[in-house]
Amino acid sequence: MINLSLNLPDGDAPKFLFMGAHSDDIEIGCGGTILRLIQKYPNCRIYWTVFSTLGVRKAEAEKGAELFAGKNLEKTFLREYADGFMPWNGAEIKATFEEIKKEVAPDVVFAHTRKDAHQDHRLINELTWNTYRNHLVLEYEIPKFDGDLGQPNFFVPLEKEHYEAKVAHLMTAFGSQRSKKWFEESTFMGLMRLRGMECVSSSGYAEAFHCRKAVL
Repeated sequence: MINLSLNLPDGDAPKFLFMGAHSDDIEIGCGGTILRLIQKYPNCRIYWTVFSTLGVRKAEAEKGAELFAGKNLEKTFLREYADGFMPWNGAEIKATFEEIKKEVAPDVVFAHTRKDAHQDHRLINELTWNTYRNHLVLEYEIPKFDGDLGQPNFFVPLEKEHYEAKVAHLMTAFGSQRSKKWFEESTFMGLMRLRGMECVSSSGYAEAFHCRKAVL
């Protein structure tokens, strides 16, 4: 396969918008990609949105953004909707999307995949496409008990420094999740290894996305 790159002018400061229903979604789905993008575009600007940050999850969302985006973090949009109930708050969440749209004209948007089994994730995907219809949207995957991982068609190979840092940051930032049987280093490493095999990554590791619309 040939490698494709973002068509961004040299010296430009690309804007990347990350959408997550819950604290840890962005980091699990595309944490390694974030680290790689910052390495490639050191002056990029990152916008971070999380819709469910109740209780301790707010501090975890802030910690995750700090660890992954660092000095490239331009702004965070954090809301406190209850986990699992977002479709019933759709009008309010849509208003947040409109607020973000007025502030951010992103070059690339990252959001949940359309066929994610979690209803909150699907709503964020739907509203992302409703809001950013003429943008490159990359839909990330979240491993879970539902077994809803599909066949992604867009891959980002990761170097060792990226995938190891991703897992280390996940373990550091999300203490409330470590009691869950699936929230383990082996889960995240295993999925990245599988995707790395599929795209013949030189390191053996990658993250994968669903890309429904792109222009060559």
